[in-house]
Amino acid sequence: MTNSFTKKRIGLAVTCALAAALTASTLGCSQQEAIAAAAINDKIYAVTPASVKVQAGILSGEVTEMKVTERIEEGSGRIASPAKLTGKLVLKNTSTDQTVRLIDAKVLYIDTQGNPIKLEKDRTEPSIKVASSYGSSDRLDPGQDTTQAVDVDFPAAALKAKNLKDIRLDLSYVPSQFKEEKLSFAVSIGGQ
Repeated sequence: MTNSFTKKRIGLAVTCALAAALTASTLGCSQQEAIAAAAINDKIYAVTPASVKVQAGILSGEVTEMKVTERIEEGSGRIASPAKLTGKLVLKNTSTDQTVRLIDAKVLYIDTQGNPIKLEKDRTEPSIKVASSYGSSDRLDPGQDTTQAVDVDFPAAALKAKNLKDIRLDLSYVPSQFKEEKLSFAVSIGGQ
């Protein structure tokens, strides 16, 4: 009986030693300082004017809520996310007799000499999706409008003071004649 009692004591001692080692290692880890991640802050550049109305052929447009946002790491000043132009684009077909099929819209940034400002190599050419979602129509009938979100890359060179003169939207669309026809046909109910 002393033999089994000794085995239980040894088993209990080993269990206590393992528990003490685990506790010590856990406490040792919690005493180390956690390395805090640097905060990322949005740096917002105002676009003046923030809202613009334009007319292009039979389309009128308005771009509102424009701003440029760049995400900067606090302390180091490192750019966490490059600059983006955001806003809202509303396009309206002002024609009374033509339907418009929207093809695409590209954004160009123009410098003070009238030349396009290029984006950095790893950035996406700015374009706006003109059909609002999969399966939705890219067609605007007379008097109809559509609203699109603007969220496109913005060149770092355009952030420099007095370097950006214009933002241009190259809109491609196909107009076609809009016709309404009326069909009437003679009917009778119950053989009358």
